[in-house]
Amino acid sequence: MDLEMVKYLAKLGKLNFTEEGFEAMAEDMTDIIEIMDTIKEIDITYDPIKDNHNVYLKDLRKDEAQPSLPTEKVLQNAVNSENSFVVPKVVE
Repeated sequence: MDLEMVKYLAKLGKLNFTEEGFEAMAEDMTDIIEIMDTIKEIDITYDPIKDNHNVYLKDLRKDEAQPSLPTEKVLQNAVNSENSFVVPKVVE
């Protein structure tokens, strides 16, 4: 990335740099653009066969209802008796 483009972008962003800062920013921006160009080369097309080859529905557990704790036991440490938990106020 050339120095004039960096100065233009800095002006748009209302950023102030020294001349050395502009040069360093130009180098950093060039490195970032090179990395992004490398990332663009990666194939990210979705293939349902290839992308889900390790997931088999027969291996998933069966969804079964299980008994939970009784309400009385869960609420025994509640502050009030209106079947709810009271938490400290964190927002005014």
